[in-house]
Amino acid sequence: MPSLPKAFTDTLHNLPGFREEAFLQVHASPERITSIRLQPQKIQDVSRLFPGVTTTPVPWNSYGYYLSERPSFTFDPYFHAGAYYVQEASSMFLQEAVRQTTDLQQPLKALDLCAAPGGKSTLLQGMLHPQSILVANEVIKSRANLLADNITRWGAENVIVTNNDPRDFARLEDYFDLMVVDAPCSGSGLFRRDPEAVTEWSYENVILCSQRQQRILADALPALKPGGVLIYSTCSYAREEDEQIMEWLMDHFEMENLSLTIDPSWHIITTITEQHKAAGYRFYPDQLKGEGFFIACFRKKGTAHPPKKIKQQITLVPQREIARIRPWLKDAEGHMMMEHQGEVILLTPQTAEELPLLQKNLYLRKAGVKAGQLTTKELVPDHQLALSTCVAEDLPAISLTLDQALHYLRKDELQSGTDRKGWTLIRYNGMNLGWAKVLQNRMNNYYPKEMRILKDV
Repeated sequence: MPSLPKAFTDTLHNLPGFREEAFLQVHASPERITSIRLQPQKIQDVSRLFPGVTTTPVPWNSYGYYLSERPSFTFDPYFHAGAYYVQEASSMFLQEAVRQTTDLQQPLKALDLCAAPGGKSTLLQGMLHPQSILVANEVIKSRANLLADNITRWGAENVIVTNNDPRDFARLEDYFDLMVVDAPCSGSGLFRRDPEAVTEWSYENVILCSQRQQRILADALPALKPGGVLIYSTCSYAREEDEQIMEWLMDHFEMENLSLTIDPSWHIITTITEQHKAAGYRFYPDQLKGEGFFIACFRKKGTAHPPKKIKQQITLVPQREIARIRPWLKDAEGHMMMEHQGEVILLTPQTAEELPLLQKNLYLRKAGVKAGQLTTKELVPDHQLALSTCVAEDLPAISLTLDQALHYLRKDELQSGTDRKGWTLIRYNGMNLGWAKVLQNRMNNYYPKEMRILKDV
């Protein structure tokens, strides 16, 4: 990678825990760290995933693992099945921050404000109470589409993907119990992963990012309930984007800093701000196995306003049609079935209750799990249902070899290998990949065109 510019390294002097020589050495090293996090509702045994690759736990995350080498995730059917998410290890510390600051035994309304591509959203969903609601938002439309695809792979029905500017959330006053803001930043913590970003760094951009972070927080904070928790993070080392944002938050808003208990063996650096003596946490790649990262936690003070209620309700699937959908589901009684533009959407009861208010105030890109389209003859199942954690396990299915699975994921033609006709789940080693429909003389591949593998091995 390019050598780090002196203008950049000069800004790091006097930062808490910074060790220049070791920092420069680790950036000059060709070593790169790969880590993944399991989807615990689909798989809990990491040894199934990567034959021949050594896995070691990420110390601050229950489902995170380092890999001794980087596999080709593009050509791994387990990846496309949503068995795991490829996530940088330092950012997995979000689990510890949430665990120490919130009551996970209670249903929460959570917002991941800057959510794409989905790492922190999937992490949050995996640890929140099943009756919680998670809103995963991304302001850039193309990135919101990527976020929706990754939430589809994850397979949960209590996630709503939105495509909104942070200021739109002010309409939901005192609504969320938990708000995660992984703010857009100058990106210096990821220089090892993205060497091109080194040449784009400038102090002027750091200042612009700091100003943007302030705008994002100021716009969205009205939506955080008094007593609710804000978790702020960046992948920047800059004090202007880290400690100075902490001070700004406490100067301008009724925010109480929450300190965390850090295991000394993790080598995470605690930083204390000058004015408010607030604690934040710095991750340096020369001191731990991860990239540069910063995180701080706050609780909002004050008294909550009464929650808004609206009379509008969702349109439910008629009772006479529910019997046709029930066989497709693992636990049919545990879902609300919404009818939307001719399609059936599966929601948890809590998500269904809150959906009208969210629909009124936000642009929704995705809500719950799309089960499929009800025709006069059948349910035409959607890809989201195949990857969901609520699909029935006893549906007709065909298991593919690795080579066959990759052909399926490219949307190539397949040989049926079965006499049974109709809709069939396509599986790889017990993991659902999608749907096919077996006809008299052929099998139609229904893998979504926009998600197919385009590369050759």
